[in-house]
Amino acid sequence: MVSFTHDGEGTPESHWRTWEQDREPGGDLQVEELFDGRLPSRFILLAAHPDDETLGAGGLLSRLARDGVRCDVVVLSDGEASHPSSPTHSPQQLAELRRSEVTNALQVLAPAARLTFEGLPDGGITPEDVAAVLTRELGDGEASRTLVAAPWRHDGHADHDAAGAAAARFCSDRAIALLEYPIWLWHWGTAEEHAKELADLSLHHLGADERTRKGSALATHVTQTLPLSDAPGDEVLLTAGVLEHFSRSFESFFVSGVPSAFERLHRDRADPWEVAERFYEQRKRALTIASLPRRRFCRTLEIGSSVGALTKDLAAVSDNLLALDTSETAVRRTNEAVIMHAAAGARLATVPRDWPREDGPFDLIVLSETGYFLSSDQLDDVIRLIGESLDADGVLVLCHWRHPIEGWELDGDTVHQRVRDLSGLRTLSLHTEEDFLLEVFVPAPAASVARREGLV
Repeated sequence: MVSFTHDGEGTPESHWRTWEQDREPGGDLQVEELFDGRLPSRFILLAAHPDDETLGAGGLLSRLARDGVRCDVVVLSDGEASHPSSPTHSPQQLAELRRSEVTNALQVLAPAARLTFEGLPDGGITPEDVAAVLTRELGDGEASRTLVAAPWRHDGHADHDAAGAAAARFCSDRAIALLEYPIWLWHWGTAEEHAKELADLSLHHLGADERTRKGSALATHVTQTLPLSDAPGDEVLLTAGVLEHFSRSFESFFVSGVPSAFERLHRDRADPWEVAERFYEQRKRALTIASLPRRRFCRTLEIGSSVGALTKDLAAVSDNLLALDTSETAVRRTNEAVIMHAAAGARLATVPRDWPREDGPFDLIVLSETGYFLSSDQLDDVIRLIGESLDADGVLVLCHWRHPIEGWELDGDTVHQRVRDLSGLRTLSLHTEEDFLLEVFVPAPAASVARREGLV
């Protein structure tokens, strides 16, 4: 946790330049990628105090406003407590000045943006206050293409933390895309202390115009960037060392609340692939179960469960079953489908990242209509993990659509060929149709079903 104070030198920007040079490549924020290649329809920028909007997200605000996105800036407090010992300015005077400053800053960054002042107490913002603001702003309306930005929930200033925590909870509950921007992290944190958090940071690179506008907007916040007077208690708050952190060619955000394409698909449609009603799907599931070379399995892993139609059939032949899916809605529906099977359940996971090593080994692993939603590298990792997790007498079942898969790198035939080439398993049975492949793999050598039962 960053410890907040205005005193002291803080962390120099040279430290963060070294961090930027040494950080792993990637992690760049492209806002369109959060919304399937489109810009958000609305951008709500929460500022705990006047100037937070410019420091944390002024460049992004300028860019989205220029591109025609509806922008709303909500300033939660007036920042009246910035100079509590000032002999020349009362809190009321500071509040009036700071409201004027943020108004001027928005004239530079986003002249058409709607500006709202909440008048919450500086130093006393609560998560309940912020939740009420977001409820008023969003209500029960359409929020699927709304982007919210708020101070980082671990920034070290009580108001920032409260605003960030409330925004994170609100946006998570409604699957609204959220960007959290750190401010005091840069001054009081270090790359070593916050290595884990910084690994999840996304950088939004600024164009020349955005950097210029951000610098001009910062200059309007004169009560913070210049001393109020020469008297003790009127010292500058945003010193040159602090401001240097915000003259970068990028802004930084922690991204959360973004529903995956599969979550949106399952949320919008009760049965996205109509697996319950289509005879094609019913027949394919029956063939899958009929292809299994044993009557029962001790521990089954299904990768990608969707609404749980196949999961339910697999649970009937498994002593224990774990299903994984990247969609929270799919996981919920799968658990509803297997509710009568006490030893079967689904959980949220993305493979290969969340591979359930601790739950194995498995004597049955099923990868059905899932392999082509992975990249080539991810599929190779999954094949390796399957090999590590399948017991010595285990069974791997693959079933995949053979027609084109729009927008994805792989297709069904390629997935099966990669497994043949890389898994070290041999094909026990292969069912080939124009529409799909159904293939059962076992370790080599392995006995056929007839040999298992002593018929040969």
